[in-house]
Amino acid sequence: MLVTAVSRACTFVLVLHHELVRAQYTVAKDYHGQGFFTGWNFYGSWDNLTQGDVNYLTQSQAAAQRLTYVNDAGNAVIRVDNFTNVSSNEKRNSIRIESKDTYSVGSLWIIDAVHLPFGCSVWPAFWSKGDDWPNGGEIDIIEGINLLGRNQVALHTTPGCFKHDVAGTQSGQTIGSNCSVDAGCVVGETRPNSYGSGFAQAGGGVFATQLDVSGIYVWFWTRAAIPQSIRSSSNTSNLNISDWGMPSAAYPSTSCNITQLFSVQRLVLDITLCGVWAGVPGIYNSTCANTGATGLCYNDNVIGPGSPKYDNAYFEIPFIRAYTVAASPPAASAAPKLPSINPLSTSTGTESSGHVTVIITPPTARPINSASTDTLARFRAMWLQHGSLTMVISVLGSAPFFL
Repeated sequence: MLVTAVSRACTFVLVLHHELVRAQYTVAKDYHGQGFFTGWNFYGSWDNLTQGDVNYLTQSQAAAQRLTYVNDAGNAVIRVDNFTNVSSNEKRNSIRIESKDTYSVGSLWIIDAVHLPFGCSVWPAFWSKGDDWPNGGEIDIIEGINLLGRNQVALHTTPGCFKHDVAGTQSGQTIGSNCSVDAGCVVGETRPNSYGSGFAQAGGGVFATQLDVSGIYVWFWTRAAIPQSIRSSSNTSNLNISDWGMPSAAYPSTSCNITQLFSVQRLVLDITLCGVWAGVPGIYNSTCANTGATGLCYNDNVIGPGSPKYDNAYFEIPFIRAYTVAASPPAASAAPKLPSINPLSTSTGTESSGHVTVIITPPTARPINSASTDTLARFRAMWLQHGSLTMVISVLGSAPFFL
């Protein structure tokens, strides 16, 4: 049995090597400062996607009305019109932008925000989509409505993608598992201050998304908990994600074929009002109860003066950074070191204690067979959380879930 455990551990190391290669990313595009808005296309039409009560402006209109600008701190601001007195049956001006660049599987995106839009009727999102949307997949990274206090992550796909949870692979709470239904396969954030007034009061935070052959993973950290790898990163430096810990949401490819269902993606930022989620009467009244005279999203918010109702309906973003997998494996100094001995030898350990210490020679790079689905996903999460091969094997050895 000890030899069998060692053999299985060797299989896990293949996965570990795969993760070490993918732990190092290089900058593909950086959106920040005065050049932030040059990398985006402005939608310039009414919201015909979520039936929201907004007109999305062109770039020249947005600049003239100061709904998009870079503030004195060097942060990009994207906001809803809070200065116009809107008449009945009219819409309020807002912004939707899509990245000019596209990003394929193997990409990583980070958004640092100090403020997210919130308030009754407000429905912001930072998401990605394929050009043949709704085909080509959609990843909702930041999304919330009204006065909710926590972010929701979701995937939207054509039929065939499901969220299969494996214990210990995400910190969020799965709300829906079928990614092809209207709501998508949703994960609710459980860490505090991921949206709303709490997000702003905590100084904002960082969201990261990994689009990988092994799955799609989304992280959130409030300002005080941002990993050192991100704090010390720049718009030119490589990024090692081995200190990121467990993601908020994990969508392993074992139950959703990422390369088949997700085409190249464009990043999208938008703020709509009311619409088919924030404005649904039952949802609106449960998240904005007793905040207006009529109890109707449009009547109580969009119509009339914009301030103070929309004073908090804005993004403030220091940067958005897109990465791709580094062309070569990280140097030994940039990644956790692996022990090195014969893969069939073991040091002291007893089967009765459930702890086996295995010292293994790292394998050469080769395609990974992801058939061992649950164990692979769990091993991946433990590697990201503990950052140590020895510790990972110790954790695995203490629980009887080897395949």
